[in-house]
Amino acid sequence: MSIKEPSFTLGIEEEYLLVDRETRDLDSDPPAALLQECTELVGAQISPEFLRSQIEVGTRVCRTMQEARADLARLRAIIVRVSKQHGLAPIAASTHPFAIAIKQRHTDKDRYFALAKEMQAAARRMVICGMHVHVGIDDDELRIDLMSQLSYFLPHLLALSCSSPFWEGENTGLKSFRLTVFNALPKPVNETLPSVAPLASEVRLVPAAIASVQGAATSSRCQRWSVRMSGEYGTTAACAEKIPHSKSSAAKAPAKKQRLVFVCPLNSSARFWRAAAL
Repeated sequence: MSIKEPSFTLGIEEEYLLVDRETRDLDSDPPAALLQECTELVGAQISPEFLRSQIEVGTRVCRTMQEARADLARLRAIIVRVSKQHGLAPIAASTHPFAIAIKQRHTDKDRYFALAKEMQAAARRMVICGMHVHVGIDDDELRIDLMSQLSYFLPHLLALSCSSPFWEGENTGLKSFRLTVFNALPKPVNETLPSVAPLASEVRLVPAAIASVQGAATSSRCQRWSVRMSGEYGTTAACAEKIPHSKSSAAKAPAKKQRLVFVCPLNSSARFWRAAAL
């Protein structure tokens, strides 16, 4: 019996580090004009991140991988052009090879002040970047089912996209030191996926449950799961990918996740990974 093909959209978020073009070190306090000029060109598609030395892009809601790749390339080009005018350049890497984390300054936003206050030293080490891939699916229950199935494939996606072997001038011996930094975040914010997939109505209660314990976590964006359901955007978001260096690699990681989300619900007889995922 065939299963109806689910309709879905695609969106990509990427975070970059801003470095001085001469020293190659992070700029802990880039000029405000840089972000202002970017937002004048593309609006909220380019935005600040937790640290001032970071900047984030988000594609439009796309129907195809080709559309998402074109929009991502456009946003990358804008940041390269504007930052160059200020003596800076963006780098697409999950960690900086030699910058000192404690020297960085966080962005002046209430959410980030709360995060820094709640998480203290763990937050001060968050000089890390990543790629988030959102796949929009209309059916809430299907999105939760896929969230559990996709958890089996997270190690595979991670292995294909590692880009953070260095930390503060040291070769860590790990291909993804970003994951080590990220895993230091206090629990329960960094808890793993539930062992049993909940109903959509229950998932909507998760942000409030987390906020009751962790004051800074007041939205679904503060669920530190590697794959999560966003009630705000109606998407399943995979956050395990590290930031790819090149434009071609940046397009491949979302394409892999898009194919997985497409295949899982259509192959009910081949879900051998479900037992491992739950």
